[in-house]
Amino acid sequence: MTTVSEPLSAADGLNGLLRARRTEPAANPRLEALALAVTANLPVLLWGEPGIGKSSGLEQLASGLGLPLETVIASVHEPSDFAGLPVVGDDPATTGVPMAPPDWAVRLTRGGRGLVFFDELSSAPPAVQAALLRVVLERRVGSLALPEAVRVVAAANPPSSAADGWHLAPPLANRFVHLRWTHDARTVARGMTGVWPSVPTPTVDPAKVSSAVARARGAVSGFLTARPGLVHHMPSDAEARGGGWPSPRTWEMALRLLATAHAADASQEALSAALVGAVGDGAGLELLAYLDQLDLPDPDRVLADPGAFALPERGDRQLAFLTAVVSAVQGEPTRRRWEAAWKVLAKAVDAGVPDVAARAAADLAAMRDPGWAVPGDIDAFVDLLRLSGALTGS
Repeated sequence: MTTVSEPLSAADGLNGLLRARRTEPAANPRLEALALAVTANLPVLLWGEPGIGKSSGLEQLASGLGLPLETVIASVHEPSDFAGLPVVGDDPATTGVPMAPPDWAVRLTRGGRGLVFFDELSSAPPAVQAALLRVVLERRVGSLALPEAVRVVAAANPPSSAADGWHLAPPLANRFVHLRWTHDARTVARGMTGVWPSVPTPTVDPAKVSSAVARARGAVSGFLTARPGLVHHMPSDAEARGGGWPSPRTWEMALRLLATAHAADASQEALSAALVGAVGDGAGLELLAYLDQLDLPDPDRVLADPGAFALPERGDRQLAFLTAVVSAVQGEPTRRRWEAAWKVLAKAVDAGVPDVAARAAADLAAMRDPGWAVPGDIDAFVDLLRLSGALTGS
């Protein structure tokens, strides 16, 4: 018996064939930067015109990471959808009034991990953006705390092309790594054949974690010591304040990106895009130029054989080098590594720049176990450390 649904069934089959796709490895710095920031568990905001694949990129990323994806269209929600709706219990005077979370937050909490995607963020009015602040910063939705393993990604269209678009408020904008999302004509043409680029997923090597953290701490601390004016600089115009700009919060984000990139061997292009997205174009490009010239050795290798490494000649590199070495000891504070670090710091004295090592010496002295003897290499810093109280009781 012929039914009217048969023609549509054939059409559905045709559409199914058109939706079938496969992926292939391909260099895509935008996808790599997104994957790097998500791996570092930093909130990411994708900026791009409508219809260029922001949502599909997120679907691929979630699939590649094995994470459940929850999509929330921010522009169609009320502030209470993120702050929670009050639920009156039997005795509110005693138990208070809890704020009920939405279903997507409950599902993510129940699963313990996932990726939540806030779409059309720039079309959300300021009151909704303000309610999202707590979700992004504190990972709280109503009375519910999202698990630490839940990643946050948002997407926005430029206000000029968004329906009822708004500039992002600076407090919200300063909590994201901002990535510019554009289309590549060749990638789209290839995609029309059913083949799209795969999303690379950075894998952090546990053996590199300690060294990666130490190198990142040394580099970012050394850069900000050399350029203190960039520690906090909020742009003057509204559009720039709605993007990435340097603040203590975003420098902490840059630190995490750099450490994750070192530990996962991320590409330079992906790291560059992510760092600029965190602290803005000006500060980000300065940091990248600084990193390009820094070339710090692996601090764990330095501690394994402190006599084999020479102190860098430039003052900013010396500070970054010593900060990285001390941070490596902090990550694995054994007596052998602690004593090796003093041999490294002693090279600053031999080079005639003990002031460069003064802060590192105070930090290193504070890590001393009461049972460890004071090494001879500490002699050059004794007066300084006694004044700071770091050698009290030794």
